[in-house]
Amino acid sequence: MTRRIAASLALLATLLLSGCGADYGPDQNGRTIAAKDLDKQWLVVNYWAEWCGPCRTEIPELNALAEGLKGQGVSVLGVNFDNVQGDELKTAVDALGIRFTVLAQDPAPRFDLPRSEALPVTYIIDGQGKVREQLMGEQTAEGIKARLAALKGV
Repeated sequence: MTRRIAASLALLATLLLSGCGADYGPDQNGRTIAAKDLDKQWLVVNYWAEWCGPCRTEIPELNALAEGLKGQGVSVLGVNFDNVQGDELKTAVDALGIRFTVLAQDPAPRFDLPRSEALPVTYIIDGQGKVREQLMGEQTAEGIKARLAALKGV
């Protein structure tokens, strides 16, 4: 009986821990974004929509930010507010000229992000997965870099 209980507890622990480090799902190209590639990094998560004028204006800034932060332990991620998927997501990303990773699955549950009713909205998440800042409205690459530096204490 003791062995069965121990085996059951081991199975339960495995199942519970398997949720930790779960992948982020597919990106706009259908490639799976592995948790090992993003966990422990700072994340800049931006919610956008095709119909959002400020989002369209902000995208070149986010492209520049993503390019400027390469190799610095910070990733820029996009999330479509309207939850479009598959080919429709790829078409929207291409139409807007987005060059950073766009997640097909909303990471809000993973980070306990509130549903925003205004766009664009950007979250800065630290390397431990804690939301450090919510930025409402259109952002600039320099403004986000400054916030990251302040939050990191650099």
